[in-house]
Amino acid sequence: MRDGMNEGMSNDKGKDAGECAGKGAVVLDIAGLTSHYGRIQALHGVDIEVRQGQLVALVGANGAGKTTLLRAISGVQAISGGSIGFNGQDVGRASADQRVRAGICQVPEGRQVFGPMSVEDNLRLGAFTRPRGETEGDMERMFQLFPILREKRALLAGTLSGGQQQMLAMARALMGRPSLLLLDEPSMGLAPLLIAEIFRIVASLREQGITILLVEQNAHAALSIADVGYVLESGAVTLSGPGPELLRNEQVQSAYLGM
Repeated sequence: MRDGMNEGMSNDKGKDAGECAGKGAVVLDIAGLTSHYGRIQALHGVDIEVRQGQLVALVGANGAGKTTLLRAISGVQAISGGSIGFNGQDVGRASADQRVRAGICQVPEGRQVFGPMSVEDNLRLGAFTRPRGETEGDMERMFQLFPILREKRALLAGTLSGGQQQMLAMARALMGRPSLLLLDEPSMGLAPLLIAEIFRIVASLREQGITILLVEQNAHAALSIADVGYVLESGAVTLSGPGPELLRNEQVQSAYLGM
């Protein structure tokens, strides 16, 4: 599939995809990234670029390495080769908390809110790297962005619906004022109407200038709102280009869109 997909599109490295989208300076520059689980290699020389203000979508089948890549960027998964450049600094060996403090915040797959804690306390945890005096103003902005969280602020996070928990997980990450927001499968397990709402929120965050790397199995929804898209297969980038262009690609339509 790789050779067919690359015809007429950008090459495997895909670094020119970000440039043609016409955004700002490079925020994330991944070069030759490899990662292993024991003897099993999960990432095979991945090259990805994210520029300031872009929404970049990473799509692919289950097991393609999408979540592994996000975990490597956030510092949860060790890398075995290559580099992770963030705002001009190599953070590939930095600890996860150092990366959060530098401005990389992740919304994990499955949301992973702190169920026994209140909605408000979950939000406060998201701001643990921020000066205490900024927390209240940031929380008010989250309540404006996600009105349901204001209504539920005193409730235990574990009592929220799946869609509400996803909004809480996104708001918790935004409380860290990220330079780069990593979103891992935000539509997973949600009803169609909630999926549409989540992607509307993601698109609005991009319009506010937040830089986003979105991992999503729902390729159509992700590429529809993406400035740039990358296709990951078996731990390697096989195709990249502007999101709308990838949507029109016959191989992408056949493999991921059921067309």
